[in-house]
Amino acid sequence: MNYEQLCQRLSSIYDTGEAKAIVRWVLDVRFGLSMTDIYCGKVTQLSPNDQAELEQIMQKLEKSEPVQYVLGVADFCGRQFHVAPGVLIPRPETAELCQIIGEEVRGISENCQREENRHYTILDVGTGSGCIAVTLSLDIPKAWVTAWDISDDALAIAKGNAVSLGADVRFEHCNALALNSEASRWDVIVSNPPYICQKEANEMEANVLRYEPDMALFVPDDDPLLFYRHIMNYAVSALRPDGRLYFEINPLYADSIVNNLQQLGFVDVTSVNDQYGNARFVKASKK
Repeated sequence: MNYEQLCQRLSSIYDTGEAKAIVRWVLDVRFGLSMTDIYCGKVTQLSPNDQAELEQIMQKLEKSEPVQYVLGVADFCGRQFHVAPGVLIPRPETAELCQIIGEEVRGISENCQREENRHYTILDVGTGSGCIAVTLSLDIPKAWVTAWDISDDALAIAKGNAVSLGADVRFEHCNALALNSEASRWDVIVSNPPYICQKEANEMEANVLRYEPDMALFVPDDDPLLFYRHIMNYAVSALRPDGRLYFEINPLYADSIVNNLQQLGFVDVTSVNDQYGNARFVKASKK
């Protein structure tokens, strides 16, 4: 099949632009075909083995399986991360969060080691694929990064990503809903926890509901701040003075999260919009 025919096969699931982008990515990542190759008709010149593999990929995509799971990789902050159905697919919004943190703490981290002769410590709660922890480790080289998750499958994937990308991250099995109080251990705590209420499921895309892990997506309708509450209560004691807390959030609960943080004594509590204009992040500092 040629490029146009491949795109047409996905037209009932995705709009034209997204269908084309998915097919181009498949042809690039799996078969090494550039746009020039595609326009020169090299899709029809694939070997019989490659044609058979391409057909298997297309059949999975036609069942709405996310292309990242089909190929086993996702692009994030200029790097490729291994992903599988046991972890969420990294989103562009989460990349924005990493950029915000990097811009705000990179200089502080360097000064910390130079002036206080200690490492700048960062904790990622609910690391999933490890995309946040690995990115911060690579982009803030003076920092010591630790990542927690309750899923052994996720930790295995995250560790593999750290090794393949050359990041020095310490991974630990930990339940975000059972955090013990600690005193002044971290300079930064970041989390992109489950934040979608079950009642919102009917508004979500079928490929997300069918393939991505429920435990990384959903919280009870009657307790939308479940994970935030546990993490911010932990951060009250576990952050060092002037330490920073960063969340990716459900925009519906931005005001509630801000109010909770202020009631706990955090200062400089701010909600930040993502590139689409949604209140997607909250950041705060400890006195």
